[in-house]
Amino acid sequence: MDAPSRHAPTHYATLGIAADATQAQVKRAWRKLARQFHPDVSKEPDAVARFQAIAAAHTALIDPERRAAYDALLQRRARGEPDEPPPAWAGRPPGHGDGAEQDDGMAFSDFFDTMFGPGQGGAGPRRRTRARPGADQHGNIRISLDDTLAGAQRQVTLDVPVVGADGRVGLQRRQLDLRIPAGIRSGQQLRLAGQGRPGQGGGAAGDLLLTVEIAPHPVFRLDGRDLSFDLPLAPWEAALGASIDTPTPQGMVHLQIPPGSAPGRRLRLKGRGLPGQPAGDLYAVLGIRLPPAATADEQGAYGAMAAAFPGFNPRQVLGA
Repeated sequence: MDAPSRHAPTHYATLGIAADATQAQVKRAWRKLARQFHPDVSKEPDAVARFQAIAAAHTALIDPERRAAYDALLQRRARGEPDEPPPAWAGRPPGHGDGAEQDDGMAFSDFFDTMFGPGQGGAGPRRRTRARPGADQHGNIRISLDDTLAGAQRQVTLDVPVVGADGRVGLQRRQLDLRIPAGIRSGQQLRLAGQGRPGQGGGAAGDLLLTVEIAPHPVFRLDGRDLSFDLPLAPWEAALGASIDTPTPQGMVHLQIPPGSAPGRRLRLKGRGLPGQPAGDLYAVLGIRLPPAATADEQGAYGAMAAAFPGFNPRQVLGA
């Protein structure tokens, strides 16, 4: 669903109701205006445009999740913030059978049957209410790298828009048990079956879809299924080669540094990235850290190194 224009009337103004109107008041306003401006009965020259605006307002406000997203958009506007709808706004395409589109998406003849009784729209006898599955709900969840490396069981807390006893939309906190499979990546979704919007007429409830974001790790960087990290070396380790202890997600291992290793060289540890078929790899990105030159002996050591390599020019690649 696209965000409405900043200069257009709000959906509340279109329906002629207050921003704290109950869901019943939203529905009554929609039915009253839909009768007035439906193109099959209205003689107003702008009836089609008015009816479309009324239908769009009803679609946005009659569903608690959409209404919560729309209210959040209005609040951002009031604070002078840019129009960037939250993920839930774009994550609720129309036509998923949650009841929000029950009146808006129907044919004109169905509309009249619903509004005025069977047979008034030319569609014949009234049909029995069909079972409609509930809509899927969407959210985001941030997990640690350790969670995706080994898998985990987590309890998540979500604020879900619901209609209260007074008919107004509010947020209700829910706690759900969640299994995080090993190897899941950022951008993938976890599906909790039956935890979405309830169905209508005996229809099954929708699902809850959580989009995964993996939090940054203090050591390892994630690139698809591969991991990388910076491995500092002493100058003599890089020049002469060495066998050093290095961290991996699975624990410390011995890593052989080839002689003459330059900064930026990547050493691959196969299969030590994210689990999968195949598993990702781990890359150690080599760097060189210079020891300090604070004492006379330390300065003398650097001087001896300079004397040992009289022809060495580190800026030769620059043409200097």
